[in-house]
Amino acid sequence: MSATSERKVGEIVAANPSAARVLEEAGVDYCCGGQKSLHDACLHAGVSEEEILKRLRENQASVDENDKNWISSPLAELTEHIRSKHHQYVREAARRIQPLATKVKGVHGANHPELSDIEKLFTEVANEMISHMQKEERILFPYIEALERAANGKESVEKPFFQSVRNPVHTMMQEHDASAARVRQIREKSAGYAPPPDACTSYQALYSELKKFETDLHQHVHLENNVLFPRAVDLEPKVGLV
Repeated sequence: MSATSERKVGEIVAANPSAARVLEEAGVDYCCGGQKSLHDACLHAGVSEEEILKRLRENQASVDENDKNWISSPLAELTEHIRSKHHQYVREAARRIQPLATKVKGVHGANHPELSDIEKLFTEVANEMISHMQKEERILFPYIEALERAANGKESVEKPFFQSVRNPVHTMMQEHDASAARVRQIREKSAGYAPPPDACTSYQALYSELKKFETDLHQHVHLENNVLFPRAVDLEPKVGLV
């Protein structure tokens, strides 16, 4: 399915995962803003819609075999992928980046006061995401997996205490928005992760790690907001719970 100006950016990346790289490089939000049309998303990002369409079409001709399309994969496979790739990454990255941010602030903070804000923002987003992921792993993902088993006739599923999957999905998406907003602040404070001329090796490593963290967050949130959650919402009526 070709990319067009009217298509939602989340749908474009869901259908062609490698399109995420084009949008990421251009600064076009395809995760929390996945419900926007490509036209509106490009307008918001201040980039040329025609240029992005051209890059997306060129990109579509050279799909990376490692880019899995999750639109029709089993939901249990997708939740396991999110756990093992993105949730694990966040936990490991938090343990690595937090002390690095503190170290760099201690050495360079006097000349670069923004480092104090960056350290605080990262601590907040890491703590929020770890709590967020625990709720997904303990409550939401197991329910989605049970829904899928029920839809496949493998077991029955009872109405959950949260009544409908729409309720925790709404909460998770709000938390995604909050985390993405903090990461955007980190990007702004770091001038797009551009180390200053006096940056030491640790300083450069911090900004490199923060940029990787942002990229992973975008991929992570996209898979949940634009693939997993809509499919779970669509599945619930099929097992007679709505």
